[in-house]
Amino acid sequence: MTTRRLRFSFEFFPPKSEDMADQLWKTVEALSLWTPDFVSVTYGAGGTTREPTLSTVKRLISETALPTASHLTCVGATKDEVRQVVEQFRSVGVKHFVALRGDPQGGMGSAYQPYPGGYSNAAELVAGLREMGGFEISVSAYPEKHPESPDVAADIDMLKRKVDNGACRALTQFFFDNDVFERYLERVRAAGISVPIVPGIMPIQNLTQLKRFASMCGATIPGFLDDRFAGLDDQPKARAEVAAAVAAEQIEDLARRGISDFHLYTMNRSALVTATLGNLGLRPRALADDGAGAAA
Repeated sequence: MTTRRLRFSFEFFPPKSEDMADQLWKTVEALSLWTPDFVSVTYGAGGTTREPTLSTVKRLISETALPTASHLTCVGATKDEVRQVVEQFRSVGVKHFVALRGDPQGGMGSAYQPYPGGYSNAAELVAGLREMGGFEISVSAYPEKHPESPDVAADIDMLKRKVDNGACRALTQFFFDNDVFERYLERVRAAGISVPIVPGIMPIQNLTQLKRFASMCGATIPGFLDDRFAGLDDQPKARAEVAAAVAAEQIEDLARRGISDFHLYTMNRSALVTATLGNLGLRPRALADDGAGAAA
């Protein structure tokens, strides 16, 4: 398989402690060698991580050459407050937002209530960003539909509204069944949506924790993953090798189906991402510069 044409983006989250900050910046240093198309930094519900997100984004822009996007939500804020936040981020050099509605203020599983005077959903937020001008705008997509959507058709209709309002790409929720993604992509294209739909790839740090998270966000964990990780609870090295193999196999299969862009959820750790990309036959820039090159 030709790997040179594959493009990757990485997602980080703002650290909550000095130790987590140290881990994040070591991860950024390691993953920057893979020259990602862009990196993104998450933003908590109701702007709960706005300041940590802002400082993380500011440092990425000022201290690295990585094209950096900030997530942005409309939960718990008026339109004027969102505009002020956007201008703050613009002032530190942000030119790309990942525009999301955000989780309900009561947490995942609680009912979402639009904030008085705020944007009702991500489609409205995208329109607001476009009106403010000068931004690249990415949005989310859900191959297994958003857990609050009544059905896939309604979910795709919301995606179309986001794209019609100015989004230029969609980054998907993680998934593990590529047939599900392919069927979703066919329906998205049939709805007249032509922007890139970028698969979200989750290298599995901890299968048990992932199952809990997946149950809240509507993602399915196929049974084959239990088989692949069976008996490895006390074997971290073997578990990591399986996780990297699973992620690389998923990317390889999607590439055979014509996909070239991938968004990796790093969980602020570099080892599994590096192993996954290595399994694809890729080499980081430092090695390529020394003459190792990328696999053809």
